[in-house]
Amino acid sequence: MKKYSYYGISILVILIDQISKIIVRTSIAPNQTIKVTDKFFWLTNVQNPGVAFSFLSGESFLIKYLLVFISIVAIIILSYLILKSTPKLEKIVFALILGGAAGNLIDRIIFGKVTDLIWVDFPDFIMQRWPVFNLADSSIVIAVILILIHTIFFANKNAEV
Repeated sequence: MKKYSYYGISILVILIDQISKIIVRTSIAPNQTIKVTDKFFWLTNVQNPGVAFSFLSGESFLIKYLLVFISIVAIIILSYLILKSTPKLEKIVFALILGGAAGNLIDRIIFGKVTDLIWVDFPDFIMQRWPVFNLADSSIVIAVILILIHTIFFANKNAEV
């Protein structure tokens, strides 16, 4: 793949994320939940002014602009890393994170909050329900999982012990 083609992954993530958020905002009332399955998978419309798990979710003017600023800096750094990285996996990981960061940044700029929509259940010994998230968040998590799997199972196989 050419080095600029990795941005296509980011654009795809942004498009899928934004389309899913538009569908949820226009078809599900705020804080309403639709149980797709009885217990495991629900769709909801939650507006999150903070970051992951509603951390820093205050309505503070400073927090909102700080989150936008941090997102812009992250996007600039990730864009640079996509161009300068050599391994394809790194480029894919950076592209997935870039798409997720940009998808959530669009919400922050337009609405001042991020639309979260996916709500899944885990066995009760972990937690009652997983916090609500969106496809941009999922893209970032998938990228982290990919790099962790690569690091744990494939990196440094030839290194001396």
